[in-house]
Amino acid sequence: MRYIIAVLLTSTAALAEVPRVVTDIPPVHSLVAAVMEGVGTPGLLLEAGASAHDFQMRPSQAAALAAADLVIWVGPELTPWLEGALEARPEGAAVLGLLGAEGVYLREYGGDDHGAEGEDHAHDAAEEGHDHTHEGIDPHAWLDPENAIRWVDLIATELALLDPENAPVYAANTTRAAAAIRAADDAARAALAGAKDRPFVAFHDAYGYFTGHYGLTLAGTIAEGDAAAPGAAHLSELMEKMAGTGAPCIFPEAQHDPAHVEQIAAATGARIGGALDPEGRMLEPGPALYPALITGLAETLAGCLAE
Repeated sequence: MRYIIAVLLTSTAALAEVPRVVTDIPPVHSLVAAVMEGVGTPGLLLEAGASAHDFQMRPSQAAALAAADLVIWVGPELTPWLEGALEARPEGAAVLGLLGAEGVYLREYGGDDHGAEGEDHAHDAAEEGHDHTHEGIDPHAWLDPENAIRWVDLIATELALLDPENAPVYAANTTRAAAAIRAADDAARAALAGAKDRPFVAFHDAYGYFTGHYGLTLAGTIAEGDAAAPGAAHLSELMEKMAGTGAPCIFPEAQHDPAHVEQIAAATGARIGGALDPEGRMLEPGPALYPALITGLAETLAGCLAE
């Protein structure tokens, strides 16, 4: 089943009182869909294959945003193209920015952490030391399952304000969603048990929350920014770093050209792992996507690193 934005424009009378919700990326959509299960279906802006970093909305999607009772997004750090459309919504229209919400664990590009005050996140201090051109807060916060658990609670609270009649359903769904996330977290940790202390190279700098949570070591990235093509000097430096750290694996990324991955692997002898999919672009949207995203990343990494 495809979760498309048109769902918001064709609601039936039976669902007339259910909040019309729009989400930005598949992981956020998955969390919202889990909380709304049995009540309604959120819309998804970035359908299968679309990139959060480079996207242009269609007029129908802009209309859905304007008509939505609630928009739930990561924040402008990930999708700055969405900021203007949100500002054009009616005054007082509900928007939930997950990255800036209270109690969310944040980190800066380059490895600096900004844990929420009073919270204890058991993140191993993995030595990343990778090259990047990013600065400021890393927006890929959904790759820490603890953040996802916090987010489903925030989502349920916001939905209950708009739809108090279904508040008990949202609360029960939140409990189930958190349990599913913890189960996926446990499965991912078990899969990665043999992958610690083995540096790896990824396509771009999106994995800091994941590596920090599971105690992994990212030795470097091919792309220096989300849309930046790597230069020859950067690739040369990266290959030297791989030799110095003994990184055994390099991983392509879903829907990105693997040519540089193949070039570096040929030059260094590193194994090529499966394609990583940090935004869930290749997964079926819905409540099951987020747990599948976490376990899928873990299994893909372990498939090469644990050899």
